[in-house]
Amino acid sequence: MNTIQLSIVHRLPQSYRWSAGFAGSRVEPIPQNDNADDDCLVALKLLSPDGDTAWPVMQKLSQALTDIELPSSVLECEGEPCLFVNMQDEFAATCRLKNFGVAIAEPFSGNNPF
Repeated sequence: MNTIQLSIVHRLPQSYRWSAGFAGSRVEPIPQNDNADDDCLVALKLLSPDGDTAWPVMQKLSQALTDIELPSSVLECEGEPCLFVNMQDEFAATCRLKNFGVAIAEPFSGNNPF
């Protein structure tokens, strides 16, 4: 069974940037009072699967983005593998992942307009 098609990711609320001198290998959260710039990253974290199976799934997701020449990195964040993409590439990345069979957990408000 294809584990990618059973994968669900969500965007972490914090924005990130590459740590000084560690571009591509280490990130740090951007304080909320800082202005986001072109180097701002978003992190996508797996809701399922988790544990040891999460790393290979995240590597496959990263490869799916590489296939369309969209740069990404899989790094540990909050004790779990996360897929980091540039903020300006977020919509292209999530679109590609949806087309690849990944479910994207979207935030919603509890206010029902109906």
